[in-house]
Amino acid sequence: MHIATLQALLSPGGRALLGQLEQEYDGGSALALSDRLRREHPAELVAAAMTQLDLRRRARDKFGADADVMMFTPDALEQATRRSVARHRAGRLRTHGVASLLDLGCGIGGDLLAAARAGIGVVGVERDPLRAELARVNLAALGLRGEVVAGDVVDQDRGGFDAVFADPARRDATRRVFDPEAYSPSWSFIRELQAGASCVKVAPGIPHDLLDDAIEAEWVSDGGELKEAALWSGRLAGVRRRATVLPSAATMTETDNPGGAVVGGPQAFVYEPDPAVIRAGLVTAVAALVGGTLLDPRIAYVTGPRRVDTPFARGYQVTDTLPFREKALRAALRERGIGVLTIKKRGVDITPEVLRKRLALHGDATATIIITRLSGKAAVLLVDPLPTR
Repeated sequence: MHIATLQALLSPGGRALLGQLEQEYDGGSALALSDRLRREHPAELVAAAMTQLDLRRRARDKFGADADVMMFTPDALEQATRRSVARHRAGRLRTHGVASLLDLGCGIGGDLLAAARAGIGVVGVERDPLRAELARVNLAALGLRGEVVAGDVVDQDRGGFDAVFADPARRDATRRVFDPEAYSPSWSFIRELQAGASCVKVAPGIPHDLLDDAIEAEWVSDGGELKEAALWSGRLAGVRRRATVLPSAATMTETDNPGGAVVGGPQAFVYEPDPAVIRAGLVTAVAALVGGTLLDPRIAYVTGPRRVDTPFARGYQVTDTLPFREKALRAALRERGIGVLTIKKRGVDITPEVLRKRLALHGDATATIIITRLSGKAAVLLVDPLPTR
């Protein structure tokens, strides 16, 4: 999309067209609807409006009801921070007394919107002129105050702000970039920001050895899916490692971690730590929380004697230990009448989809198995997922 197309969509005619599409498009024949609308509106505008409608519907997963009045491009939507994560971050900033924020690389405004809604004075900087204009449009559409500047983030004066937020680009022209040295702006620029009060959004897989002791690294999950990591510096940093689990906003830090890796055999319950906990290196903190041990020193499964409901791990009750040999496993599952099987695995070289097909199960019962390592050897645990409370 070009800025001229965006401006056309924002004109009275474009807004009317979007409203008409919202009312008439029910997921049926997009081609028939498009052909009819092209007799009343320019073809390019109809195409842009239909694309925007599709993006808004896809964006509801990230932005909720806000998506219905926002504007997007496909790439910008994919890269934007989801509302729940941005709201959590804005809350942390407010807790630290941040009243003014410079958002470097604001994109279409995911974090900018959340900070503005939290009452923080915001200025966003975005080098892509279209995305900068989209951020302005989205602020206005939601009735939020803020300024957006189109320009290179490296050139911006950072003085006069309580804190700086940065979301460096982690893609080149064709693919994602996993090496922080290849971020744009560069890792050296990020290190410069970290001399003061800053928060930098990075990929969840960032190596721990890149992180100085003075930096707080926070891994955030939402609904059991790992979403991102954020590096907090200066007065915004509190601990070295933190795992935050949304939507509960429960947080676990290294102060909860006794260290060590006590290992033991399977007990009555097994716990699968949340991915944010795993990336933060806090699996042993979950073991301490449930009064248990690790099944293996290098694998993120915890076992304990009692049921403990916690947002930091998914719990399972162990009902049996089954043989790992495929023929014996098939016989044990068929004997129980199991036809629908959920396979979870860590530390073993199998593909659940392939194994499920090879087992060729038929039956009315459902079951869950965990395939992992016990005392260095592969084992299968038959488990019942604990209902969440």
